[in-house]
Amino acid sequence: MKTTVKGFMFYIAFVASLGGLLFGFDTAVISGAEKSIQAVYNLSDFAHGFTIATALIGTIIGALICGKPAEKYGRRWSLIVIAYLYLVSAIGSAVIVDWYSFMFFRFMGGLAVGASSVVGPMYIAEVSPSHWRGRFVAFFQFNIVLGIVIAYVANYNIVGIPHDWQWMLGVEAIPALLFGLLLMTVPESPRWLIKQNLVDKARLVLCKIGEPDVDREVKSIEESLEDTEVAGENLFQKKYFYPVLIAFLISSFNQLTGINAILYYAPRIFELSGVFREGAMMQSIVIGLTNLTFTMIGMLLIDKVGRKKLIGFGSIGMFLSLFLVARGFYLEKFEGYYMMLSLMGYIAFFAVSLGATIWVVISEVFPNSVRAKGQVFGSMTHWVWSALLSWFFPIFLSIGGTYIFGFFSVIALGSLVFAIKLPETRNKSLEQIQKELT
Repeated sequence: MKTTVKGFMFYIAFVASLGGLLFGFDTAVISGAEKSIQAVYNLSDFAHGFTIATALIGTIIGALICGKPAEKYGRRWSLIVIAYLYLVSAIGSAVIVDWYSFMFFRFMGGLAVGASSVVGPMYIAEVSPSHWRGRFVAFFQFNIVLGIVIAYVANYNIVGIPHDWQWMLGVEAIPALLFGLLLMTVPESPRWLIKQNLVDKARLVLCKIGEPDVDREVKSIEESLEDTEVAGENLFQKKYFYPVLIAFLISSFNQLTGINAILYYAPRIFELSGVFREGAMMQSIVIGLTNLTFTMIGMLLIDKVGRKKLIGFGSIGMFLSLFLVARGFYLEKFEGYYMMLSLMGYIAFFAVSLGATIWVVISEVFPNSVRAKGQVFGSMTHWVWSALLSWFFPIFLSIGGTYIFGFFSVIALGSLVFAIKLPETRNKSLEQIQKELT
């Protein structure tokens, strides 16, 4: 029975995390197409950066507007709508070649990415038992990284065929359709059901996911809602200062160390060494596999060593790796494997720390009554920084990579201070964390 229950929980986490796979695929696939897009539309560096950032502007809006639907209609139905946004975006981006239409469909995909970054981790956190929550929410991040690797591999195999950049963007329709269909087979969040006074349905879900004492769990959730539930309660008030600060800082450190800018423009960075486009694509796959491997390690460790230690360890490694990248740009040391190994070091330390923990921490620190609002805030912070960096990163690269990678390394060092101050949430129920932080 216990094995069956755990298998069902793995299935729920797998299905919900397909939103993460699409998230990763959608954000990374553009790395193989961005140079062709610039050439096809004859874009300046500024216009090119804006075109790439269009999807990221969509992520900000998607993260902002998805909280209310997730509260009103439920986590699962919100994820189903997100799945079909991915589907329409992929098909539209592939078959429409007008620049304005292209940006519209990329914007639509951004809406899906931003919304899934809020609703996916929130749903998994609310369904998972406390002793499995870290690894299951981290499974969302694992799927983001898996999506990135799949995008890089797809780009590598597609590059060179006629209209290659359109094919790169269009293949996303297949997993998007699968995601929408599989979501029909998983249950709704028991915490959302209790908020809607659907207690009997919540009990059934809690039984299915293996909650050992359903009555106690229902009572604990109801008490947490009674303690904090106020109609239209404002997230930004004194009692929620600490959770808001934690979400803001982990989202900021996650992006300001440069992860998305590096993943989006990885082939262009490698082309600075003079390799052919196909060689740059292959090195991007190596970066993606490094990201995947160390995200998996982070998943295995997050419920054993905790969030705090992982972030602290990773921050030191990220600082050293990014410093070496900045040094490589300063010395124009692009030959051989210096740049690739330095970037692989950064990706590895990021994946095992900030990469593996961000969605876990944001989904844990907010009380049940404002979790949707808190998840929106954390995700929006993440995507605002991501959009700004991706928009201006080509300009920074044209000036010289020393300054921007030097900045990334300083931010990575700052994340060490954050890790030292971060409270540990490992093996605590969401209701217990709520009492400690508010």
